[in-house]
This record gives sequence, C-alpha cells and structure tokens, in this order.
Amino acid sequence: MEEPWWKSAVVYQIYPRSFADSDGDGIGDLGGILARLDHLVGLGVDVLWLSPVYPSPQDDNGYDISDYRDIEPMFGTLADFDRLVAAVHERGMRLVMDLVVNHTSDEHAWFRESREGPNSAKRDWYWWRPGRPERGVVGEDSAAPNNWGSFFSGSAWQYDDASGEYYLHLFSPKQPDLNWENPQVRQAIHAMMRWWLDRGVDGFRMDVINLISKRPDLPDGESAGDGLYGDGSPYYVCGPRVHEYLAEMRREVFADRPERVLTVGEMPEVTLEQARLFTDPARGEVDMVFQFEHVGLDFGRHKFDVRPLRLTALKESLGRWQTGLAEVGWNSLYWNNHDQPRVVSRFGDDGPRYRVRSATMLATVLHLHRGTPYIYQGEELGMTNAPFASIEDVRDIEALGHYRQAIRVGEDPERVLDGLRARGRDNARTPMQWDASEHAGFTTGTPWLPVNPNHTTINAAAALADPESVYHHYRRLIALRHSEPTVVHGDFTMLLAEDERLYAFTRRHRDTTLLTLANFTGEPVELPAALASEWASAPLVLGNVGTAIDPTVLQPWEARVQRKG
Repeated sequence: MEEPWWKSAVVYQIYPRSFADSDGDGIGDLGGILARLDHLVGLGVDVLWLSPVYPSPQDDNGYDISDYRDIEPMFGTLADFDRLVAAVHERGMRLVMDLVVNHTSDEHAWFRESREGPNSAKRDWYWWRPGRPERGVVGEDSAAPNNWGSFFSGSAWQYDDASGEYYLHLFSPKQPDLNWENPQVRQAIHAMMRWWLDRGVDGFRMDVINLISKRPDLPDGESAGDGLYGDGSPYYVCGPRVHEYLAEMRREVFADRPERVLTVGEMPEVTLEQARLFTDPARGEVDMVFQFEHVGLDFGRHKFDVRPLRLTALKESLGRWQTGLAEVGWNSLYWNNHDQPRVVSRFGDDGPRYRVRSATMLATVLHLHRGTPYIYQGEELGMTNAPFASIEDVRDIEALGHYRQAIRVGEDPERVLDGLRARGRDNARTPMQWDASEHAGFTTGTPWLPVNPNHTTINAAAALADPESVYHHYRRLIALRHSEPTVVHGDFTMLLAEDERLYAFTRRHRDTTLLTLANFTGEPVELPAALASEWASAPLVLGNVGTAIDPTVLQPWEARVQRKG
C-alpha cells in the first residue's frame, strides 16, 4: 500500500493577518500571500496551512467565525481565494484551511437565531442552560450553570439578558460552543467542509477538535488552584463521543475523495494513549494530532509562570511520543505556531552571537524526528520574541484576560507582564520581516501590530543573501527529508537520555542509520568517548558550524547529522 503523501511533506503555517499586506491597510491579506508564494517555493515546503480567513468580528483574530462559507473582507474575496488555491497548486504545493468548529462567533447567523429564545429552532445548536439561583444572583458568574473556567480567564458561561439563560463558551464570550450532540449541527459542518474541498482545498487543520464532545450533564469541575473556577476539562477534553464524531466526519466528508486529504487535529491535553486512537489509520479519524505536552514543560502554575526547560524532560516527552506512535499513528512536529512564543527566544539564545546557531540547532533536532514538520512563518528566518514595553502594547485576548485576572488577585503587575513577554501569543503575531525598510516590507501603511525593531537585521532579504542563514539551513533540512528515506521512514532511538546538555538520537531504515547530535547550551560539550569513537568516521550529512568539525566536541548550539550505510 502506498504511503500517504503527507508523511514526506513539510507544512508551512501562514497567519494571514501578519504575513504580507497587498493594499496598505496594515493587515495582511490573500493578495499578500499570493505575491510571496515564491519565497515558499524556494524554501521547498509542500503544504501551506492558512489560519482562519473566514468572515469574523476578529475578537480572537479570526478564530471566532461568523460565516463558514465566505472570506473576511479585510483578507479579500472568494475570487481572491480561488486564485490563491490555483497558484498554490500550479507551484506543486497544497493548501490546508483552519477548521474552527468547536465554537462559532456570537455574530454567526446560527447563534443569532439560537439567541432569539428557548423556542428558537436553533436553540439546541449551542449549550444554553438556566442559572442556579441557589448559588447566587442569576446573571452573575456565581449562579452560572456550572463552575467551569474559560481558557481565556473568567467564567466559561455568559448570561444573556434577552433570553434569561447562560451559554457555554470555553474561550471568549464571543465564541459560543456548538452542541455536537445535535445531529443537525454535525450535518451542517460536514456540508460546509465538502463545500471547501470542492473548491480545491487539500485538507483541514482542526482547531481544538478534541473539545467538541461534552458530557451532556455538564457537571461542576474540581476547584482550580486559585479557587475562582472549577476545572471542567474531564468533561470536555476527549469527551464521550469525540471518536464517534470524528469517524462520522471521515465517512461523511472524506471517504469518497479520490485524492487523500490531510486532516490534523489540534488537541489540547490529549494523552499519548488517546492520540494512538485518534491517529490509528484503521479507525479512520484524523491523520495526525497537535499535542502540547512538549510546549508545556517550562510552565509553572500556568503558561505565563515561566520555568527553565529541563532538557531531560524534553527528551522524555518527545521520545515517548516517538515510541508511542511508532507502529500506530503519526507525529506532528513543531516548535512554533500562532499560539506559541518564538522558539529561538524560548529554548535557544536570541542574542546576536548565537541566534542563527541556536535556531538552526533547534530546527535540526525537530526535522530529524519521525513525523511531519510544521514551520511557522518567520521561523525560517530565526525571528525572535518582540519587546513589549507595557500592557498597552499587548493585543492578544488570552494575555489581556490573564493580566486582568492576575491583577485582580493581587499579583505584581510587572511580574505578570514579564510572563506575557516570554509566553504571550503576540510574539508569534508581529508582522513577517521581509526586508529592512520601515515596516519590514510587510505593509506600506501602519501595521496592526508593530514590527519587531530587529527587522533591520533579521529579514528575508538578508537571509536569502547569506548562504549560512537560518533560511538556507531550513531549505537544506527540507531537501534532506525529500531525498533521504531514513528521515521519513526510519525508526527512532533516543541516546543519552539523562544528559542535560546533549540531545542525541538515531534514525535507522534498512541499511542506513542517521545520527543527530545537538548541544542545547552556550558552552562546548565533549561527547561521550564511546559515541564519539563509533561515529568518528561517519560523514557529515548536515551541520550548522561548517565541515571542519571536531568529532569529540560539540560547539555551543552545534547540531550535526551523520550517516552510516
């Protein structure tokens, strides 16, 4: 049986709002993407994943959708989208859309009808419940139908004055959760997905798709650490019917497609055991999952409570997922996306001396694992976190909600801001740095979010001109995946699992073995004698410090890939 095409592919995520602006309004758009496609062709990527471009009030930057069958005017038109799809296909690439169907915008026609009252035909398309007057004043959080907290801080319930009930929103109050228990909801979503596939789309990245099934009685959760809200996740993370819903989606939407499309499930809090079920080809649910375990290893009490990364913990986590999905399922490989800070600032060294070296080391480690790598826009340039002088510089709804809640319970504002600087999603959303001009070549107008000041030195024009840049290293990594079957098909063996400085593993396929070595520190590290001796004569396939390597020592932030066979 032929292997799925996406196993040897590399995916590039575009955050349209921040990628390229073609009309000077300061917001990226489809025309800007179209004009920059050759940058991606040169990089060698196979698939473009677009974050949402549907009509939206933009409460959560497009993840609050008001119409599933159109394009947000600030991004363009359906005709622009069709031209983009055609241009992507002409260049031998595929296009994947973001699918956000755990919730809609509160401005979606479905919700507006649902909100008309308890007798509305679409009332049970969402989770409406009466308040609990025995707990407090109806209309306030204390009397909400249960005690769940929102991912964006505050209660997961919003009171609606007009109809006298509360509705569930696991995210923003402007993102009411759809009720997948209702078969009409599922049928409407399936029809919409088929409509986009008929338009030429090659698959979907499915936003928080493991949250679509809730336990219908919506019980209270255990009280969270701050005592404000309960943890409802046991009742909606990988809920009781989620596997049924995804298998139904596969049958109803994808089964009769002659060309296999890509389905990627973003799944907060998913376990390895659950991921094996979701990605088992025999079950027909999704092709791969985005899991968050490895990007939560430097969290304290929450994501904005920053802790140092322990390399042994990273190896344990990634290694366990490599082993756990070796025979069943497939890994998504990523450091960055629109919800994560820049990895070179997070796990590397974003100073001028070692930014390129540590960015290319991190890229090498990721791309040599078994799975499909994802590159987030600007990652291939080594873009860094942005400086945020004050809370007035922050735009992200999640960060602002956390700030308000933390201040309310008495935390030090400057310490809270430090956490936002390190982990806030705005770090990923500053405009793409194309050149050294005033707004980095992103726009001729005023960008919606300020460009990182370091764009004068970190930009695509400079990277393309430098053969040792982060961009060209990514290009070489992608070429290696396309040409060396061991990168795609090889088994995985972690080495030096207890070493806090060196990351080492082998990939073996037939008669070929690849060794990847990486130094996660800013100091030279001597290799264990036995490993250095065993691989001393193995040729270098790819490295980030040149060809004159010392076989016994890894230089600061050095990465190398060597080959036997």
